[in-house]
Amino acid sequence: MTQMGYADRIRMLEAPRGRVRCVLDTDTANEIDDQFAIVQMLLSADRLDLQAIYAAPFHFPDTDAKTPAHGMELSYDEILRVLTRMDVKPEGLVYEGVRRYVGPEKVGRDAPAVDDLIARARASTTADPLYVVAIAAISNVASAILKAPDIIDKIVVVWLGGHALEWPHTAEGNLHRDVGGAQVLFDSGVPVVLLPCLGVVSHLLSSVPEIELHVEPHGEIGKFLAQRYKESSDDHVGWSKEIWDMAPVAWLLNPDWCESVVTHTPVVTDQVKWSVDKTRHPMRYVYRIHRDPILKDFFNKMKVRSQGAN
Repeated sequence: MTQMGYADRIRMLEAPRGRVRCVLDTDTANEIDDQFAIVQMLLSADRLDLQAIYAAPFHFPDTDAKTPAHGMELSYDEILRVLTRMDVKPEGLVYEGVRRYVGPEKVGRDAPAVDDLIARARASTTADPLYVVAIAAISNVASAILKAPDIIDKIVVVWLGGHALEWPHTAEGNLHRDVGGAQVLFDSGVPVVLLPCLGVVSHLLSSVPEIELHVEPHGEIGKFLAQRYKESSDDHVGWSKEIWDMAPVAWLLNPDWCESVVTHTPVVTDQVKWSVDKTRHPMRYVYRIHRDPILKDFFNKMKVRSQGAN
């Protein structure tokens, strides 16, 4: 584990001030919420300096991805589709990620995304860290940590992963797909802001009527996001859908929207459960999110962008 001082660690776990240098690690083709998170970050350029987007691997029975590598490739292509509709050029911004999980053997994998993250982290400092917004299996980030442990005190990882600490298990997709990678993350000592899924971010819900009213009318990107949202279910009656991946971005935009405490970093067991060890280094834990201001901010930014394009 890093020898970072306690005071430095606590300071790095505070919400950043000013414009935030950040990168996004995303399995964009896995779900419909990563697309919203990318747009949310691009629409928040006054607060977020998004320097790179990394395609992350995924492999899940309910998706089209046949292997983690295939999932990464699908995610890369979906990132490009989002950027095209946002009139953003991908050159120098989007990087392919690892093709294999870190896994139980805890091996750092090679990828352009890993190399880019290491380079950007090494250009940062403890006083001015790079924020890594991670909304996928943590394989790219864990690989970078394994390959370059010196970056641990130069980055803050804001990760959507696992379930609430009191949940009976933490077999959530982002964590469960690469348990070894999650163990590397939590054992390394890197400053982590954890936003758990069930029990916390599961409150970040929207519905088809709301999306049709506040997202779909606003340009090609609005139509695209609405299409992805509606496609996630064949039955929209009494139906709502989490937009999970907007939550880590929301913490950077306004920490009041994501109430949190500093607590001990948990142990991730091989049985995919949390284990408590109060001798471990601290992390920031988001225990409650405020759904309304997060979505209102996003809807307003979509509207402003649409009006500016007309």
